[in-house]
Amino acid sequence: MASKSDFAPIVVSYVICTGLALAVMLGLGLPQPYDALAGDIAATIVIFAFSRKYRNSSFYDAYWSVIPPLLAVYWCWLNADAGANPARIALVVGLVWLWGIRLTANWATFWGGLHHEDWRYPLVRQRAGKAELLADFFGIHLFPTFQVFLGCLPVYAVIRYGQGELGWLDALAFIVTLGAITIETVADLQLHAYIAKKKKPGEFITSGLWGWSRHPNYFGELSFWWGLMLFGLAAAPQYWAWLIPGALAMTAMFVFASIPLMDQRSVERRPAYADHMKKVSALVPLPPRR
Repeated sequence: MASKSDFAPIVVSYVICTGLALAVMLGLGLPQPYDALAGDIAATIVIFAFSRKYRNSSFYDAYWSVIPPLLAVYWCWLNADAGANPARIALVVGLVWLWGIRLTANWATFWGGLHHEDWRYPLVRQRAGKAELLADFFGIHLFPTFQVFLGCLPVYAVIRYGQGELGWLDALAFIVTLGAITIETVADLQLHAYIAKKKKPGEFITSGLWGWSRHPNYFGELSFWWGLMLFGLAAAPQYWAWLIPGALAMTAMFVFASIPLMDQRSVERRPAYADHMKKVSALVPLPPRR
């Protein structure tokens, strides 16, 4: 587990990146939401610099859950006079903060410290060969930043353009988003409880949500972004063209990259996992096949 000294450079890096992002957003004078995107990129560059200095790209891990709540607050401050429905704003911003706090707390609780790096990052750099620096910056840092920013655009739409009354789509969005946070929380708790008790090498969790989905935590994460997308459509359906791509991009990343990579690693390390894949759904929780 990480010590207090491990967290010190993490905290410093995020304080610096947040300060620089705010300076860029306020100083460049770009129109919304391009100002936030510019600040987001600037903050990513700071985290990338720390990743290279400490030779650990897991400096970026917390970025996924730290930045969206801050973007929501920034947009609220900037659009205080836009006249958007305060109830819808409260629902969306509250859910984003709940998601961000939970995910960040989960990372901080189980992070291995500065000596620990997500196993996928060295693999990405290794496969890139001489272009490992570019793969590190664009593949591990900048590309996910764009994905998360796209996923956050529905939050911007709610705060900027959501003047209409709450309706059935808002209710559906609330159920999906809160349900997603709940599923992700339960899946993580079940996994960590299993890891704490696991004794035999090669075993893997097949109980709880993990008996119905090989990656229920990913399902919860994806559902969160789809829930935000529904909120965006409820607030400003006329802007569907830039509200939907975020959830689609997240889905493509998990379905075509994250899940195959995780499954391949599990098959290599756990002999019975290949048979498990034939029985249990990859993402959406479903009754296991017999």
